[in-house]
Amino acid sequence: MLVTGGAGFIGSHVAEALVARGDDVVVLDDLSTGKRENVPDGAEFVEGDIREAQGELFGRVQPAVCFHLAAQADVRVSVERPEHDAEINILGTVNLLQAALEQDTRIVFSSTGGAIYGECDGPATEDAPRQPLAPYGTSKLAGEEYLATYNRLHETRHVTLRYGNVYGPRQDPHGEAGVVAIFLSRLKSGEQPRIFGDGSQTRDYVYVADVVRATLAAAELDGGVFNVGTGRETSVVELHELCRRVAGKEDVAPVFAPPRPGELQRSVLDISRAVDELGWRPEHSLEDGLRETWEWMLP
Repeated sequence: MLVTGGAGFIGSHVAEALVARGDDVVVLDDLSTGKRENVPDGAEFVEGDIREAQGELFGRVQPAVCFHLAAQADVRVSVERPEHDAEINILGTVNLLQAALEQDTRIVFSSTGGAIYGECDGPATEDAPRQPLAPYGTSKLAGEEYLATYNRLHETRHVTLRYGNVYGPRQDPHGEAGVVAIFLSRLKSGEQPRIFGDGSQTRDYVYVADVVRATLAAAELDGGVFNVGTGRETSVVELHELCRRVAGKEDVAPVFAPPRPGELQRSVLDISRAVDELGWRPEHSLEDGLRETWEWMLP
């Protein structure tokens, strides 16, 4: 098995789960955001960039499945440097598709729900209009379309997963970090978490261990696009209250800041297809997942 981005947040958890079940695992990562110490014992590490041809690596490893999690995932960077975002998320994905074609490797592609659907008026199904508000969402959607094109053109069986807002251990509270990592990091250091706007904006927060189970299950399917979330939306204010509770810092009030231009107000995923076809559903409540994340952060 090959895991691109396997030194990063979600990718390292995927690699760890594969090693735990006894698979031979190779991690490909350029360490631009990932960390070498995240790579699990028992996995081979290869430092490399998906923007470069990977035919030689695929030829040596001959992976049955490539779990493709390497990406430029910072929305702000995608706005400031759209060409950089496209090089990694589009051209990098095409490179992997070409290498996979030569070895009959199936790709499980990590895409994004919120950044692709745009504003939601309810839980978005996989067939909902795709209306990205930033180049990041557009580049991920382009990657999805390349997978679908290869499936039609070459009769490959690649699978796309549209993740919700993933959180959990190893998420870095810097760079493209999610709000959970930021809130808990500030609470740990004794700082007041900051909420942009009035905090009524909602997201679908899904725990990383649940995402890993869905990702591994997807490797058994012959193509398709699946939302991976919880189907439940939580406001930023509600999230902050839960973070305070699990951290035992309920007296720490947030600081409210002006809203950020262009920020989504509502994002939630319909996961019915994943439940029906993947045989998967999330097992962690938000509070339980936050508690496990907090315990991991403690010394």
